[in-house]
Amino acid sequence: MLKFLPGILLLQVITVVLVLIAPAELSGLGWLRLLIPVGIAGVLTAAWFNSMAAHHNKDELSRLQECHAKEREALRINAERAKTKVIKQAHQETIQEVRRSSTEANIKVGIAFAGAAGIGGLLLLTQFITLGLLMLTTAGGALGGYVLRLRQEKAKNLLITTPTPKGKPRLINASAPTK
Repeated sequence: MLKFLPGILLLQVITVVLVLIAPAELSGLGWLRLLIPVGIAGVLTAAWFNSMAAHHNKDELSRLQECHAKEREALRINAERAKTKVIKQAHQETIQEVRRSSTEANIKVGIAFAGAAGIGGLLLLTQFITLGLLMLTTAGGALGGYVLRLRQEKAKNLLITTPTPKGKPRLINASAPTK
């Protein structure tokens, strides 16, 4: 508001000066001699005020746009951080679940093979040598096949993938892509 005070005071000074220099008897065209300069001063002052208000609005709009741009950027950064955090957390949970289920499966398979080997050993001790040897070789062959399959899966890294900074999944222990 203080920006407009000099213009208001100037308009009042112009109006007072024009009234003071006007003749005492105003008739007919005498009023026009007073009203035309006062009107011109009023129109010029109004244009000046309009220009000042437009600049003030433009500056305020620019300031608000800058403020909103900063806020929008902060929101986008926070959303990206939250997204990355959720992805990492989900990935960790997936890895834990895969490890847990793999461990459970390995324990069950190990118990089954140990049971088969135990039965084979028992048959050997009870004089069923052919049946005992057959049971032991079957359990050993199955265990060997299971271990071979686990090694092949581990070599190919088919179980677990990790996200890269660019968002594309990459196999664990796989070499970085060459350009």
